[in-house]
Amino acid sequence: MGDRLPAPPRERKPALAALAALLVLAGALGATMLVMQAGDRIEAIKITERVPMGGVIPESAMTSVLVADDSSVNYVRWEQRGQLKEELRAATDLVGGTILVGEMLTGEETLPDDEVIVGVSLQPGQFPAGLKAGDTVAAYWVGRERNSGDEETSTQQTVITEEAHVSVVHGGGDSIGNTSLPVTLRVARADAAALTRAASAGEVSLVIIPAAK
Repeated sequence: MGDRLPAPPRERKPALAALAALLVLAGALGATMLVMQAGDRIEAIKITERVPMGGVIPESAMTSVLVADDSSVNYVRWEQRGQLKEELRAATDLVGGTILVGEMLTGEETLPDDEVIVGVSLQPGQFPAGLKAGDTVAAYWVGRERNSGDEETSTQQTVITEEAHVSVVHGGGDSIGNTSLPVTLRVARADAAALTRAASAGEVSLVIIPAAK
């Protein structure tokens, strides 16, 4: 009555045991490699917004990112960012998400012969909110015509230039109260005189031209 049936012997599976050991070993090696690679990383600069060719790269358009150290790639390190504002400009159009390398920068003027840099000071209402470096804009003269008696007649809106490129926005693109917003534009040389005259009179308005899809 008290006798028990003998239990069947356990089947040993040496192949599965060996596979499990290999998986554990592979996981340990992988973790070790990640730690070693993390030690070979450097802090580089990533561009977060578009910067036009010839423009100074503002600090607001930079963020730090860890990349694998590679002697064949001339990364611009995060600690070098101060030089960008003081000495260097974009040698080509930079787009958001770009990891910055030395070949993308220049210390020389990069403007074509038919373009010039013009500064304008805009009042609230003369520029769209969120205006930023890299935007393409049209510039309008928004003055009032005067008759021969020097009396104002009608308001005029004349296109000064159909295409200008914003190089720098001093202040982030928004104006508080009655504070003016200085903006640096890259424009065709032929439009510079008219734009400068209108800007000196405070009669310039900018309109952002949406990028072509």
